[in-house]
Amino acid sequence: MATKITRISEIARERPKEIFTSVYHLINHELLLECFTEIDGNKAVGLDKVTKEEYMGNLGENLNNLVSRLKTMSYRPTPARKVNIPKANGKLRGLAIANFEDKIVQMAVKKIVEAIFEPKFPKSMFGFRPNIGQHDALRYLNESIERQYTSYIIDADIKGFFDNINHENLMKCLEMHIRDTNLLRLIKRFLKAGIIEGTEYHEGEIGTPQGSILSPILANIYMYYCLALWFENAIKKKARGYCSITIFADDFVCCFQYKNEAQVFYEKLLPERLAKGKLELARDKTRLIEFGRFAKENCKTGKPETFDFLGFTHYCSKSKNGKFRVKRKTSKKKFKTKVQEFNIWMKNSRNEKLGDIMATIKRKLSGHYNYYGITDNSEMISNYAYCVRKLTMKWLNRRSQKKSYDSAGFNQMLNYFQLPVPKIKVSIYANHE
Repeated sequence: MATKITRISEIARERPKEIFTSVYHLINHELLLECFTEIDGNKAVGLDKVTKEEYMGNLGENLNNLVSRLKTMSYRPTPARKVNIPKANGKLRGLAIANFEDKIVQMAVKKIVEAIFEPKFPKSMFGFRPNIGQHDALRYLNESIERQYTSYIIDADIKGFFDNINHENLMKCLEMHIRDTNLLRLIKRFLKAGIIEGTEYHEGEIGTPQGSILSPILANIYMYYCLALWFENAIKKKARGYCSITIFADDFVCCFQYKNEAQVFYEKLLPERLAKGKLELARDKTRLIEFGRFAKENCKTGKPETFDFLGFTHYCSKSKNGKFRVKRKTSKKKFKTKVQEFNIWMKNSRNEKLGDIMATIKRKLSGHYNYYGITDNSEMISNYAYCVRKLTMKWLNRRSQKKSYDSAGFNQMLNYFQLPVPKIKVSIYANHE
């Protein structure tokens, strides 16, 4: 089955205008079994409470029954269960948890749709794409600023992007390259399935719920037609000076050489374009600033503004030999959130076995260094390591009324467990070395 999906991807790459009229039949027993194997069985369960292990108990019959319902178009996705995950800032993040069987079908649809559209996405898009991640987006943006004529930055955010994707427009986007009515009908059923929060049912009228396996690729397709393709054809080709866009999910940064072109884009063209897609800018999170090699010279205060993207604050600086450099450090907001999250976890986990606690701390520190351990960010990852050690000692000493550790004893314990040390893991210039 992987070979058939790969062939679809090859055709989409070789013939960019190809329209696929017959792909629904690929959702067969073989593909569904493949999807079943790939889905993580430790994830939260949907409304029916069926786990992967329980579904596997009668796997052959379950998949045969599912294939039969898909063939007769009698299969209908059930509403997802909405769970609100507390964030460190006190707010809630809503996630849609589908039934396990629905996850299998979503995964199958995702594989087909992704094979058709992934080859079309431009190099400026980075979110939810195979073998591409945040560090690639940061490198791309870095090159756009350091190696090009960027003098102005538009740091932008779309207001409630996932919650406001227009279904009618999304289906039109899909129909640009998919004309298989059965597959389109199935996708529409997923969009309309809705969500149950507590005992209240919310009909799926707009949006594609976060947490859904299918949601990321649908969101990328919407962003591709709404913004990325339009920027390439209507903005980049017509601009007098240099311009570029870096997109990660619903966050994006635009670079411009000339202020007047940046202003027209920011004040008129971008809002009008998003409005056509039934979207709007989050004005409180969107700014036009002067940024680049000439920003410091032109800035009256002598200190150019900064902007945040993908958890990093970007700022104008210089290399050791005095050349212009863009540098980045963990943003204050993200740093505070990460520390708060660790504090909450440590408080709740302090009474577990010490070995288990320290093993988890090792994983958390390694994960933090793997992402935030990027060129020029040594100080901030060291600060995070310091906060982790401080909070660990605080909560371990509250396991009982008797104080567990003094400074010497705590350091001895840390030496025993050998926590990973802060280290730069990612070079922003990796592609040029």
